[in-house]
Amino acid sequence: MQPTPITATAPRVLARDLASAQPGERASLAGWIHRRRVLASVTFLVLRDRSGLAQVVVKDRDTVEQLAGLPEETVVEVTGTVSANESAPGGAELVEPSITALTEPALAPPAELWRPTFGAGLPTHLDHAAVTLRHPRHRAAWQIASASMRGFRSALGALEFTEIATPKLVGTATESGANVFTVDYFGRTAYLAQSPQLYKQMLVGVFERVFEVGPVFRAEPHDTVRHLAQYTSLDAELGFIRDHRDVLTVLREAIAGMVEAIREYAGDAAALLAVELPRVPEEFPVIHFSDALAKVGADPDEPDLSPAHERALSEWAKAAYDSDFLAVEGYPMAKRPFYTAPEGYGPSGPRVSSGGARGAEPPEGSNSFDLLFRGLELTTGGQRLHRPSDYAAAMQRTGTDPAVLAGYLDAFAHGMPPHGGFAIGLERWVARLTGAENVREVTLFPRDLHRLEP
Repeated sequence: MQPTPITATAPRVLARDLASAQPGERASLAGWIHRRRVLASVTFLVLRDRSGLAQVVVKDRDTVEQLAGLPEETVVEVTGTVSANESAPGGAELVEPSITALTEPALAPPAELWRPTFGAGLPTHLDHAAVTLRHPRHRAAWQIASASMRGFRSALGALEFTEIATPKLVGTATESGANVFTVDYFGRTAYLAQSPQLYKQMLVGVFERVFEVGPVFRAEPHDTVRHLAQYTSLDAELGFIRDHRDVLTVLREAIAGMVEAIREYAGDAAALLAVELPRVPEEFPVIHFSDALAKVGADPDEPDLSPAHERALSEWAKAAYDSDFLAVEGYPMAKRPFYTAPEGYGPSGPRVSSGGARGAEPPEGSNSFDLLFRGLELTTGGQRLHRPSDYAAAMQRTGTDPAVLAGYLDAFAHGMPPHGGFAIGLERWVARLTGAENVREVTLFPRDLHRLEP
């Protein structure tokens, strides 16, 4: 069904569909004046809508004078006759147009949005994002993000996951450290949620398989090109697993769905930004954390991988497996949250005591992983504890007061299957795809250590 046209003069068509109209037909375009090129005998109007660009040829003197008073970014409707022209965008253009301004003449934008590349610096873009996001390259980055979310939802929906929406205002900050934002909640202290982790675990007890796409908040003191105070997290949690390898299998399906959705729904955007979409292998190559340290020549007592280690390991995975992805499993328990399952944990495997597995020293490795993508950690995931007695031991070992997590622990007391999950940072994913040096380049309205506007 055709959408209702803005006026009754002719049906509105999108720029991408102009070439599908019959030459000689009357048609209307509506959008923003992207560019005006004034020549001696003709003026070219390039109009931009959500689908792309279209060309309008203006020769009538009165219309040329009218167009001279309508700056770039003014919103207009243009009705004219469709004419084939191989040199025009899409191979067709409008001629003999009438132009109707739908707004007052626009102010000049802070950068020339018609140029193929964005000429201003990142601060200018971020300060005026409501306007500069109109530049095709900035729009393209978020079109890739949008398609990624669409693919994530589709892939997990096909696996019978239920989409959930969890609270972003929470009453405890004990989940994963001290980097939380506090909020005055009717005279009480509340916090912005660092992740939906505890809620998605609880809801495994309801739906078995759940996922969420939503904001998370980290009071990051780091002023780096890879950290944000708010970002979009693609979370999933699933029950009845054997161990973290089952979680990796689902993660693979989710990422494959994201790549396919970009190809299907944002192919033009990916081409504009010269994105090389990754080949998602049937199984991600996996290396144990201790072997990864040895591979990069790091101290075997290192508790984590440095950015340089991640880059080196990704280069090795590319050479050894022709893979842009590498899963590193077995991270030290000391670097993982209290709910993380140790190596060997399972339905009938080692239990956790206040002194570690089976009362011994705390296990060094965990049933958790990071997924590296083109030199950067993209995803953290793994298996969680699921037995109430193991949570009691973990609380004792980490000095966590069970009372502050009573609602969370209640779910386990009433029966919870072996489960695990993962989280993908959307903006980080898009930054790696596009080669952006700073994650803020692919974030709509970044929030970081310094920026709270616009």
